[in-house]
Amino acid sequence: MDFGASNLYFIWGVDDSPYGPIELPVLIDWIKDERVIPDTWIFSRSAGKWQRAADLMELNSHFGVTVIDATANKPAQTGFKPGMLRRIKILADLNDAQLAQLAEYLEVQQVKQWTVVFNQGDASDAMYLLMSGELRARSMAGGKETILSTFGPGDFFGDMVFFDHGPRSADVIANVDSTLLRLSAASFNRLTHEMPALATPFLQATARTLAARIRADNKRLERVTQQYTVSHEI
Repeated sequence: MDFGASNLYFIWGVDDSPYGPIELPVLIDWIKDERVIPDTWIFSRSAGKWQRAADLMELNSHFGVTVIDATANKPAQTGFKPGMLRRIKILADLNDAQLAQLAEYLEVQQVKQWTVVFNQGDASDAMYLLMSGELRARSMAGGKETILSTFGPGDFFGDMVFFDHGPRSADVIANVDSTLLRLSAASFNRLTHEMPALATPFLQATARTLAARIRADNKRLERVTQQYTVSHEI
């Protein structure tokens, strides 16, 4: 198969939208900038299907050792490239300098499958950004699990720690091995005092996402209410 520049690619972004078409040299540059990672889904026009970037023959040699040294809770600035943080949706509009500064306040946390990140009722002490993997938020009642949300790469959770210091409202568990970035309440307090110009856009982006989630929840509740009303009118 010819993997020349004539082949075109589409990228599935963290915002669940496709980007492209782009040619191979551009795609390789995006790998170098950490905009594309091994688990990024790529559509190759020549292959005619979606595949993980690391599974594409023409790309797998460009993925070296991961830039995260994620053993235990090491400072995220170790080996960090600013572009890597753009995998997180709320950080997409920050420039490289801002991302490099933010990395100083983050810790990398590797979470094995089925690990509980925190339990309902635990004290809130940190927000988490999901770099890779998948987690779920759940509640338990009568031994039965209800899944409240599922988080994928680019999502965040635990953010209410910055608005409300109440206990955790749900359990969060890793569905697969995952890599998290942890922003503790103490680190965020330092950020607001040391770099308020960075803390402000970070909080604004977080608040916009929270507002979008509330609107989506309201729409779902409205649909459920309408369905319930119709079913009782029949």
